[in-house]
Amino acid sequence: MSAGRIFVLASNVFKEVVRERIFYIIGFYGIILLALASLLPELAAATEHKMFPDFGLAAMSILGLIVAVFVGTGIVNKEIEKRTILMLIAKPVSRTEFVIGKYLGLIVVLTVLIAVMTAIFLSFLHYENIDYSLASIFIFVVFLLLQLSLITAVALALSIFTNQLLATALTFAVYLMGNISQDILELGRTSRSLSIERLTQALYLVVPDLSRLDFKDDVLYGLNALPQPQGLLFDAGYSLLYCIMILALTILIFSQREF
Repeated sequence: MSAGRIFVLASNVFKEVVRERIFYIIGFYGIILLALASLLPELAAATEHKMFPDFGLAAMSILGLIVAVFVGTGIVNKEIEKRTILMLIAKPVSRTEFVIGKYLGLIVVLTVLIAVMTAIFLSFLHYENIDYSLASIFIFVVFLLLQLSLITAVALALSIFTNQLLATALTFAVYLMGNISQDILELGRTSRSLSIERLTQALYLVVPDLSRLDFKDDVLYGLNALPQPQGLLFDAGYSLLYCIMILALTILIFSQREF
């Protein structure tokens, strides 16, 4: 496996996303924050200092999710539909390098996207004189990137063996189930049905628990509401391990597929 070939594939993904003007979504995010800054003082002047960060972080998460899902499910499908994948795998590029290169390229795209949106968000907080904890926001951004990295791995895996429409729907389903996995597990425990409890436990083990990577509410209450460093490290390790497992499964499936 060559790091040079992986770097070339990743840089090509970034250039392709730039050509498709995905980063225009940053301007859309700025418009959302501008609208919020104009409307919230009139709607809820007393709670502006909580509502603006809440809406701003939620918008950042949603826009990041949209990019992760739609670009993640389309990046390989486009190569398959245009048959350009035949030229790529005919060159001295292994299928493992292909998958890792595409994935890392998408992660770079998401990192740039979230970093710029965070800078815009902090600028608005400063302009509106809203108190905030920079450490809390930093932790939120890091774990948002981990969450989006996991969702990107899922999107990429699903796009390998199905069409983009179905892969998109399934990825959103995984995201929704991952955010309520704790509730699903609790539902099984209170159902008093052994079969339902086993089913919910199986879903909890298979579907990544994304709720442990969401620190939006913690940001609103300051650094003291965040978990201890050991807990943060455990959650980060959990997401990275899941990403590695999904990528390994993706490579295995991709290596067996015929084009």
